[in-house]
Amino acid sequence: MTTDAVSTFEDSLAALEVDSVRTSADGFEDALSETVVEPAVGAPLPFDDLTLDGTTVETDPSPADLDAARTGVTAARMAIADTGSIAIRSTAAFDEPISLFAERHVAVLDADDVVEDVAAAFDQLGPWLADDRASAIVATGPSATADMGELVLGAHGPREVCVVIVDR
Repeated sequence: MTTDAVSTFEDSLAALEVDSVRTSADGFEDALSETVVEPAVGAPLPFDDLTLDGTTVETDPSPADLDAARTGVTAARMAIADTGSIAIRSTAAFDEPISLFAERHVAVLDADDVVEDVAAAFDQLGPWLADDRASAIVATGPSATADMGELVLGAHGPREVCVVIVDR
């Protein structure tokens, strides 16, 4: 990751009308609280120094919690600077559904996980997914479809997306 790649990523997000917040690990809880609309559900974060513990985000949601959630919080394991895309890895904690069910998705991203372009993303994703026999969603902006004519947001996923970029 370079500072230029993160700046390009932020510009790409803005072009997609996706909010982003840049923070330090120390400021993470405050930044997260600014982005979450309650009730919120989330998957435990895979970062050593970042946690959803002590926040208003339910990390062991019941089906009723998922249904009622206005915000879903997950980790983005990679971001592609020039497209504004994020990669959400499938996990046993149901990161994929949590990122899709709520009307607002908040993705937490380590700034070091921003790559410059799609080619760099595939260079990383290929071995990463093959080694773990895993899958990932690569999402760009809010869910949108124009299948039936007029553009509709939120038809197959979140209507709003916010990325919290954490500098270490």
